[in-house]
Amino acid sequence: MDIQNTQSQMRKGVLEFCILSIIQQGEVYPSDIVEKMKLANLHILEGTLYPLLTRLKNAGLLNYRWVESISGPPRKYFVMTEEGKAAFGVLLQTWKEMARAVDQITAQKTNITGSSTEAAS
Repeated sequence: MDIQNTQSQMRKGVLEFCILSIIQQGEVYPSDIVEKMKLANLHILEGTLYPLLTRLKNAGLLNYRWVESISGPPRKYFVMTEEGKAAFGVLLQTWKEMARAVDQITAQKTNITGSSTEAAS
């Protein structure tokens, strides 16, 4: 088993959800998303982020607006649409259910006969 590959796949599996979670907090510039992800130890490159943001926009979950910049090209700020907010609510509920289930499973010990018992805290 390639542990690093499994870890990478687990991170990729929650990437969109985490990005939507950041954007649902309010309008955001992509480099801010990269920074917040980095602070949470979920590193993402802008080269990965922009196509994902475009896909979410094309799915109707995000909108953006251009803001002129004094020091460079205009900046694209992203905001969640009403459809995006509804989708995020569903994903949040799904995440909570999955996290509870995984926590429950990983908190169990399996003895030699294969039956499970609750792990002591």
